[in-house]
Amino acid sequence: MDMLMGDQIAAAHLTDWRKLAQGLHARYLIDDFGAGARFVVAVGEAGDALGHHPRVSIGTGYIDLELVSDDAIYRDDDGTEYVVEWVTQQDVDLARRITSIAADHGLDADPASVSEIELGLDTARSATIAPVWAALLTGSAESQGRGTPGDEIRDATVRVPNLWFEEADQHEAPRQRFHLEVYVAPEAVEPRVAAALAAGGTIVDDSDSPSLTVIADQDGNKAVIATKG
Repeated sequence: MDMLMGDQIAAAHLTDWRKLAQGLHARYLIDDFGAGARFVVAVGEAGDALGHHPRVSIGTGYIDLELVSDDAIYRDDDGTEYVVEWVTQQDVDLARRITSIAADHGLDADPASVSEIELGLDTARSATIAPVWAALLTGSAESQGRGTPGDEIRDATVRVPNLWFEEADQHEAPRQRFHLEVYVAPEAVEPRVAAALAAGGTIVDDSDSPSLTVIADQDGNKAVIATKG
């Protein structure tokens, strides 16, 4: 299936879900593990009917779900097709079904609390260094370029955050090259930035806020608070 653009996802009006990085994310609040397990069983049956399933994790008082297709089609400006990890129509269809299932189970969504962490590394030689990071992070060479047309490192089992590479000048002065990408729901940006500032952080760049806000700690180490991939 073709990957969906941001405006197409927004037009679906998925009230329980937020698009962060590559996928759709939702959190549902549960009273106990048993209630969560029953909900997951129902979600699994719905996924069986559609031939597609979410990533699921259960914690104390919540269930986190992520919907992403590993066979989405991306076309570049030249019309070349790539198979990537991204949101497709099947994710939107299953998200709607899960929202209905959650309502049937009396579960409330907490969309403002969803989050996703990715690593960014500035480099002029991503093709050269990517195999090292694939080995370090996942132990598998297949994780390099998995689900992306670039050299990005993505673990098939989602044990570690994605690592992507930002093009940088090979001859620039040494500086911080690693940074975190912290994806949050749009309604969580302002309180998240405020909390960072209250803790002593400073805003380095908010020219693209609220989509992207660069925050630095007291030592000058930077991170990005983002709302979309």
